[in-house]
Parts: sequence; C-alpha cells; structure tokens
Amino acid sequence: MGRETEMEEEARENGGVDSVLPMASLISPSGNEVQLSELEGKIIGLYFAANWYPKCEAFTPALTAAYHRLKEHGAGFEVVFVSCDESRPSFERFHRAMPWPAVPFGDIGCKKRLSERFQVEGIPRLVVLAPDGEVIQPDAVELVHRYGDRAFPFTLARVAELEADEQRKFASQTLEKIFSINGKGYVNGSQQQVPISSLVGKTVGLYFSAHRCAPCIKFTAKLAAIYINLKGKAQDFEIIYIPMDKEEDGYLQSCSDMPWLALPYDDGASSGALARYFDVREIPMLVVVGPDGKTVTREGRNLVNLYFDMAFPFTDEQIRLLQEMEDEAAKGYPTSLRHTGHRHELSIVSDKSGGGPYICCECEEQGLGWAYQCIACGYEIHLRCGRDMEGGSAGGRD
Repeated sequence: MGRETEMEEEARENGGVDSVLPMASLISPSGNEVQLSELEGKIIGLYFAANWYPKCEAFTPALTAAYHRLKEHGAGFEVVFVSCDESRPSFERFHRAMPWPAVPFGDIGCKKRLSERFQVEGIPRLVVLAPDGEVIQPDAVELVHRYGDRAFPFTLARVAELEADEQRKFASQTLEKIFSINGKGYVNGSQQQVPISSLVGKTVGLYFSAHRCAPCIKFTAKLAAIYINLKGKAQDFEIIYIPMDKEEDGYLQSCSDMPWLALPYDDGASSGALARYFDVREIPMLVVVGPDGKTVTREGRNLVNLYFDMAFPFTDEQIRLLQEMEDEAAKGYPTSLRHTGHRHELSIVSDKSGGGPYICCECEEQGLGWAYQCIACGYEIHLRCGRDMEGGSAGGRD
C-alpha cells in the first residue's frame, strides 16, 4: 500500500475534514493557501461545478448570497469548490467569482476520488457534510434554490420544518402578503403608484423577466399582445413585472417596453425574495395568482404559449376545457400528412400516443399533446401548422 493511500485510510478512520479532503491545503480565490484546520468543526458544502455549464453559472450567485448571509450570522459553514473545468484558466476565472476556497486545479486525483466517493454524475452538485465527514445532504442545490440560507444546516429535520412552513404560507397566501416583502404596499404604474389593495380580487400575473434576455424579449411581445386583448375585453386581469435585471437602467428599459405594472427597483432584494418564494429557476416565468390571492399556476408562460388569451383565467378547469376542445378538433384532421418541406410522412399523435411537449418545427412555438410527428426523425408541428402549410397533402382518416 502506497504512502498516500495509507494517509487517506488513516484520515478516514479519524473522521473530520481530513477524512474527506486528505491534502495539505486548499486554495483561495486569490491564489493563497487555505489550511484545512480552518474548516475543522464546520459544516462543509462540496460544490462540484464548471465554468462552461450555464446551470452552474446560474446557481453560483444563489449559493454565494446564502454563503454571505450565513457568514454574517456567524454560522459554522464553509464551501469547497471542486472544479469540473477542463483548463486552468477556466477554473481560475470561475473561482475568482466565488468567496470560498477550492481543491487545487492540479490535484486531479483528489477531484476524481471525491467525484467517485459521492457518485457525482451531474453538475451543479452541492454535497453537504457534517463536521465528522458524514453526509447530511447528498445534493443541496434544490434546497439553496428554494430556501437560500434558511436551509442551513441542511438536515432532514430542518428541511421538514421549512416544507411545513412553506405549506402554511401558501395556504394563507394573499396578494397583499406576497407584496409585503418590499414594505411599500404599492407597485409602479405608467404615471402613478398603484396600491396592491386595488388589485385584490383580480387575476394577477407576476412576470419574472429581464431586459437583456433573448427569450424574455420574445415572450414579452407575445404576452403584451395578449394582455392588451384581455384588457380590451374588460377582464379583471393585471400583470406585475418582477425585475430580474442586475442594473436599474435595464429595469427602466424593460418598463418602457411593457404595458403593465412593475415592482419598484431595489437592487434585486424584493425580486430575489419573490423568486425564492415561487422557486423561479429560469426566466421568463409567469406566476398567476387568482382572485383569492392563492397561486393558480407557476406555468403561465407555457399556458400562454399553448393557448394564448384563451388560457385566461389559467385555472385547471379552463385548461381542461381547452384540452377537451383540442381533442374534439383533432377528430377533423387527417391521420397523416405529406408536405414539400419534409421528406417523411407525418402522423398525427396525441399525448396518449407518443406526443408530448415540443417546439413546432414550422412556427417555432410551443406545443403539447396533439401534433403531426415524423416517427423517423422527430420532426414535429402543430396540427394547425400542418393545415396551413403550402404544398401539403393529407392522408385519409379511418
């Protein structure tokens, strides 16, 4: 048995941080050595991530915010970055954006052993360890996304407590309670402040978006047309922009492009809290709150893409009605279709016969369930796009 292996076996037997990180030292973001003794007695989060992966770039700020808050409160918590980057410059660039130490990039053996020991098959991954080296949470990424620093110390008892508290909050949720987070009791209209109390009893969409976000720009245009259409029908519907912009200039530009209300800008404090409350992972996202103040759906974006203004008021009952209408309409379409834009025959499918969520290859809009699908290569289009295409020929229906 080699000397290094003997040291690792001895460290595992002794427990503590040495049992997990059998090395002399870590490295700080500035390149200085960090002694392992500084981690003794702390709960440790092993953060497996890479600079090249967007989900890691998105999660790192959330973990950083939780880390800083825990440090401010004197919590015994430390994070250790275990890089999955392929080059030293990528590692160093990503590490400089973090406030915690890392396993040295050159220590490939340690990184490999950690990945194998904790069965890391995907990133980002946050393995939380007790001071004795035992696993508290095999992956706390979801907990940090949902609860931030409140997830500490990440134990099963703490998670159960947070989930129970979350259920109580959602059960007693009202529109006014949702917006009590910013302590102002109003949102911004085009010319004046609008009290939250004046929106009670309406269906309200909370629109999480940002100015320099290509998917947001595309969806905002569609949502604006639907919003204006619904307002023209005198529907009790309102939208409030929840800014995910990093700078106020972006927020102001977004507001100028939107015909609805907006949460006042406060460097992201209120928006961040609302994003955590509704578990917002990506933007754009449209959360719909009903007239009673309870959450109707977090899938407002998908419903708007699928059903346009007919999705209003976004309730389960309305969506079931729309699906039944689609099922009935599908009976009038041929079972197969040929057209000049694709070399294979397209067959009609539903969510019960191979269909599912898809992006239409003709109009590039979202679809669900009914579609014309190429079994050979996965080409898929809306039924309506198949009907509207030039150069198509329909097959018969039994």
